[in-house]
Amino acid sequence: MTKYHKLGLAVAITLLLGSSALAADVSPLVTPQPAPEESPDWSFAASPYFWGASISGKTSQFGVPKTIKIDSSFGDILENLDFAFMAAAEFRYERFSVIGDFMYTKVSDNADTPFGVLAKQVDVQFESVAGLLGVGYAVIDGPQGHLDVVGGIRVWSVDTTISFNGGFLDGREVDDGATWVDGMAGLRGKYMITPEWFVSGWGFVGTGGAKIDWDVAANIGYQFNDTFSAIAGYRALGVNYRHDGFIFDTVQQGPILGVTVKF
Repeated sequence: MTKYHKLGLAVAITLLLGSSALAADVSPLVTPQPAPEESPDWSFAASPYFWGASISGKTSQFGVPKTIKIDSSFGDILENLDFAFMAAAEFRYERFSVIGDFMYTKVSDNADTPFGVLAKQVDVQFESVAGLLGVGYAVIDGPQGHLDVVGGIRVWSVDTTISFNGGFLDGREVDDGATWVDGMAGLRGKYMITPEWFVSGWGFVGTGGAKIDWDVAANIGYQFNDTFSAIAGYRALGVNYRHDGFIFDTVQQGPILGVTVKF
């Protein structure tokens, strides 16, 4: 890579990290080290991660015409969290890559009713799944990093279940949810500051089932060796889905921590 290519890569990554106009989610957490010349041209990397996100926005379900405002901190979510799993993976061959990202969250809460006639207690359970599959091509690729153009699809599925305990509605259950697919496109990149420290980021945007679907992040990372690396950064993800009275218009944002194991 000439000094002009290095300069262009550094500028491109800087613009990517500083811009909030780009967006979408294409497994950006996986940004493996460029392989040395004696290494094979292909690699596989797996990246479990933790995202301490808050959520804000509005939703409308169960045919209720009025929207409900959402404004929950990560602490609020953690208090009611039943289970969460987040991981990303990437298969890379020379300049080409196949990328996957999966997020699953299940939260629940309950409350006693004032009079207990229709029900003594109401349980609410919410599940969210977002899965992404994309392909990328490195328009800039060299020893100090890469800048990939990425395209793919993201599948969303959200579901809310309300259960009634006691009273006239004892044992009754109602459910409402939606599943949709969005096409996604954007950029992801990595630049080595030193042989150990690097910066990475992504910006993607998409549409399809949702009016808009976007994801941006900026990270700083440390490469322990050829196999292990770790990142810490900040991520924001938004989606606006509206169909037949069902509304899910939210923004999730917060710090993110991840580790990558490269094979």
